[in-house]
Amino acid sequence: QVQLVESGGGLVQAGGSLRLSCVASGNSFTIYTAGWYRQAPGKQRELVAGITSDSNTNYADSVKGRFTISRDNAKNTLYLQMNSLKPEDTAVYYCNIETLGDWRRYWGQGTQVTVSS
Repeated sequence: QVQLVESGGGLVQAGGSLRLSCVASGNSFTIYTAGWYRQAPGKQRELVAGITSDSNTNYADSVKGRFTISRDNAKNTLYLQMNSLKPEDTAVYYCNIETLGDWRRYWGQGTQVTVSS
């Protein structure tokens, strides 16, 4: 089993920044693709940013130019740098990984991000 633990969420004012981290742990696995998702009250979970094994990235239009996804393969850690935060970014943010070979997907428990106006 692979466990994902997110951290870095909190309460910030509009225009502020946060960096989310997701640490993966378990036995004999390699992260293939990964991403950050979020779910706001009353809405479905949506993809915020994704990153491939070759570190190619993609972003939701709503966060382009403000958020940056990255990965540290040596530490099995995924990051999401969030700048110029807006109230509409308020959501629970979840990390997700796909493991190499067995193609399993795993989810973290989520971390709350609240942006006040």
